[in-house]
Amino acid sequence: MKTCVITFVTGNSNKVVEVNAILGESLTIQACALDIPEIQGAVKEIARDKCRRAAEIVNGPVIVEDCSLELSALNGLPGPYIKSFLALGSDGLNKLLYAYADKGAEAVCTLAFSVGPGAEPLIFQGRLKGNIVPARGPSNFGWQPIFEHNGETLAEMGDEKRNNISDRYQAWAMFRDWFSAGGIYPKET
Repeated sequence: MKTCVITFVTGNSNKVVEVNAILGESLTIQACALDIPEIQGAVKEIARDKCRRAAEIVNGPVIVEDCSLELSALNGLPGPYIKSFLALGSDGLNKLLYAYADKGAEAVCTLAFSVGPGAEPLIFQGRLKGNIVPARGPSNFGWQPIFEHNGETLAEMGDEKRNNISDRYQAWAMFRDWFSAGGIYPKET
């Protein structure tokens, strides 16, 4: 039985479906699309700032998610700025790495949770190592068709498999487990 409702700041219905599959019956998220400007900085700073602003707007418990794609050959770029780089498309992202032998990448999902206005956000972060490859699979969810983990792109994986290994799964599972255990402060990565 679902016992708590938390506002999840997103306008992406695909994320809501994926997150609900990860959370199961432990709690209910209520999606809310808010246009909150993002500061420039490290991913944890960006997530914390966005969460603080969202908690003020929502006036209650809120969680925000920041997804990053860190390319090894580019020293972690584009990182939290991946949204801007998505304008290049899958082929363009691949071309960024054309001159490099290292196609390694890390998908990073950073959640920031606040109990409400004035409360310091807590951070939960999941990471998944992989490689950038030519696009394979459906292209309806960002850079998933070019991120390969253990021989399959995230787009090629079935929902159940992806929802049990992805960076998003790791971050949301940490949050779910923390929440279910009564809110013991998480260790940051």
